[in-house]
Amino acid sequence: MKNIFSGVQPTGVITLGNYIGAFMQFPALQDEGRTVYCIVDEHAITVPQDPDELSNNIRTLAATYLATGIDPEKSILFIQSEVPAHAQAGWILQCVASIGELERMTQFKDKSNGKESVSAGLLTYPPLMAADILLYNTHVVPVGDDQKQHIELTRDLAERFNKRYGEVFVIPEIQLPKAGARIKSLQEPTKKMSKSDTNTKATIRFLDTPKQIEKKIKSAVTDSDGIVAYDEVNKPGVSNLLTIESAVTGQTIDALVKKYDGLGYGAFKEGVATSLIEHLTPIQARFNELIDSPELDQILDEGAEKANEIAQSTLKKMESAMGLGRKRR
Repeated sequence: MKNIFSGVQPTGVITLGNYIGAFMQFPALQDEGRTVYCIVDEHAITVPQDPDELSNNIRTLAATYLATGIDPEKSILFIQSEVPAHAQAGWILQCVASIGELERMTQFKDKSNGKESVSAGLLTYPPLMAADILLYNTHVVPVGDDQKQHIELTRDLAERFNKRYGEVFVIPEIQLPKAGARIKSLQEPTKKMSKSDTNTKATIRFLDTPKQIEKKIKSAVTDSDGIVAYDEVNKPGVSNLLTIESAVTGQTIDALVKKYDGLGYGAFKEGVATSLIEHLTPIQARFNELIDSPELDQILDEGAEKANEIAQSTLKKMESAMGLGRKRR
């Protein structure tokens, strides 16, 4: 059985793009091995955060994981800061990493570019990310292309540690996502759907009401010919809506094109909105049951306990290999 690790930062309500591109894929991983899902709140504080907002975002993300299909009987779901071994192992791996390789990380260069001052954590968070992964004897890390460099660094640090101190770490493999739905902006369908988009019509959020979803879909940019067909180059808006309905219904694009043949964009948009609302309504209902419930706290408590047991075991091996602490006589 493979050990699979995935971590997501708590940055607020996810978008439809996040949901279809990532969260819809997570439950299937539970049948491939032991899955560990971590809410990486310590990564979030590499940039300034409002404490109340961060706390709310952590809980929102936990409820989102569960509502979208993560089963606490099959997976471990926990909050990073509730497992102290992450910060402890992260410090150890900082001492294995070099400043040069951290400064070469693309995300550090992008986020620090043009700023007079950035936190030291922004530079050193890749070893913390490596610790997140390595503590759980992870075989597979499913990530997008933007995180590939960080996983490569994780592998380098694990191999360097093993070479210096003995075989402690499993060397994780990168699992890039299978070609799947890439959801675009409803107003600029050549760009990715983004929660930071200032145009509120452009982005559907996971917790949008049926009325909000219907309104946003009906105002989505299409074109003037009125023909429902899939053509990403010439009909990006129509293609994006077809992709959304296909993702939430399981129907093929070809089947959907036939379904809307000759009906025009009004009926097409109404159909997409209806399919999306029908899909999200029971998931949102489960989210609302969880968000303020003792059940959510119990699941996170049990997840932290399970994660602590595994992480502490790996941390002790790391410390022993390096000669840290006392030798018992």
